[in-house]
Amino acid sequence: MDHRRHAPPGRPHRSLAHRLPGRRHLARSVGSSAMPRPFRFGLQTHGPIKGMSWTDTAKYAEQQGYSSIMLPDHFHGQYGPMTALAAAAAVTTEIKVGALVFGNDYRHPVMLAKEMATLDHIAEGRVEFGLGAGWMRTDYDESGMPYDRPGVRIDRMIESLQIIKRCWQEGSFDFAGDHYQITDYDGLPLPYTPGGPPVIIGGGGPRMLGVAAEHADIVAITANLRAGAVGEDAIADSMPEAYDRKIARVKEVASDRFDSMEINSLAMNTSITDDRDGALEFFAQIFNAPKEVVAQSPALIAGSVGEIVETLQERRDRWGFNYVVVQQNGGQGMEQFSEVIAALAGT
Repeated sequence: MDHRRHAPPGRPHRSLAHRLPGRRHLARSVGSSAMPRPFRFGLQTHGPIKGMSWTDTAKYAEQQGYSSIMLPDHFHGQYGPMTALAAAAAVTTEIKVGALVFGNDYRHPVMLAKEMATLDHIAEGRVEFGLGAGWMRTDYDESGMPYDRPGVRIDRMIESLQIIKRCWQEGSFDFAGDHYQITDYDGLPLPYTPGGPPVIIGGGGPRMLGVAAEHADIVAITANLRAGAVGEDAIADSMPEAYDRKIARVKEVASDRFDSMEINSLAMNTSITDDRDGALEFFAQIFNAPKEVVAQSPALIAGSVGEIVETLQERRDRWGFNYVVVQQNGGQGMEQFSEVIAALAGT
């Protein structure tokens, strides 16, 4: 049986440009006269929204205008991403599915390539493939995996990405790296999307940002999580001046590629309220940081719909963030944020 790229029977095989608008042909340049990339919004959740099944959660996110539904990839407190994303793809028609991001050390790249290609067929080209080096120390400690130093984990991730991209091409191949050895492998099935889904790589430190700038279609700007947990260092690294440095690093390495990229930010906490000060006080307690500090962090969103719209426009002007993913675990929050989506999506 031929598992190569084929559209479903009776359905024309749509072009990549049609299925993935803006992936490579819409230019955006921070600080230039080029038009900014249009806003789009993703939802990250750990599982079903309270009171809903998982498939109803995916359908509800699509109805509310979210461009994507994402899961993290950790060992506790969430659904298994691969199975859940396949289920979400099967009951929706427009929303993209993905993980933000898959931890490289948790799966062999050959198997991850196969699973993502299969998911891409189920979703008919609606997959965004996020890959990271792995950062959460508890995942490694609880599973007994060695927690190698960051440089080793990044080296391994780079090799993995090379293998995965090669799996998504025609023909068998060999690979001889420091961490992986592949012999005469033919990576079937090929993805539904020619060449594979768009790649998301996130980073907070100079090296990971450089890797993302070189290899990703979507660059996710994060705090530096070198410590293996979200702590005071991560909060300090989520301030505007730090994000200025991160974007400068991406632009430096990406060079001419920068205008073809999307720039992503993940809002770890979102509060839509007329009492912005009260929400910031709450965030300040969570992060053990002064209110004035957390108010400046691009990792947080707080305020009325109008205030949030203005804030996100300012962030796009300064850093290029057009693809904003919000973390929500409640239907009310999803519905409230849909007002922001209605105001900004596509503009």
